[in-house]
Amino acid sequence: MKYTNIRFLMIIGFLAFFGCNKSDDGSYVAPITVYEKIAGQWNLMNLKMVDEVAKASNISPNEQNLSTWFNYDTFQITFNVDGDNQPTTYEVMGNVPPLFAASGYYELSTPFQPTTANPILIHLYSDAAHTNLTDVLQLTAVPGTNAQMQITLVRTSGGIPFVSYVFNLMANN
Repeated sequence: MKYTNIRFLMIIGFLAFFGCNKSDDGSYVAPITVYEKIAGQWNLMNLKMVDEVAKASNISPNEQNLSTWFNYDTFQITFNVDGDNQPTTYEVMGNVPPLFAASGYYELSTPFQPTTANPILIHLYSDAAHTNLTDVLQLTAVPGTNAQMQITLVRTSGGIPFVSYVFNLMANN
């Protein structure tokens, strides 16, 4: 019994002595947002058109490379942010047929990388108040150490996808 009390007191003393140390975690730094990662100008590396109906039916070919057709080799897109890394405008440059509005405002469905398999949505708007949605893009590959990004535009009819355009982009920063 006496040894148990001594052990107990030693454990309490040990915890009191080492438990009072305040760790230095440094100063607060805001987390990195996806806006920071996509901000800037992006050049097209590859544009692929996918026939979703043919793909679902296992019919080949179901993909077509459009990168060198219709001047898509001149395609560039710029995502602008303000001083607080909040989204402002986007602009498509190059003499290319428009697949979505060439300029406007944008906003992501989430400012941070999701923990689920769902892609981040890029909502495109024609007005600064974000009331007139013009299109929705999917950010299917978020840029990281390799400065590459993938955006997918899916066209649907009656809620069923029939064609998608996959843009593989490289940072021009």
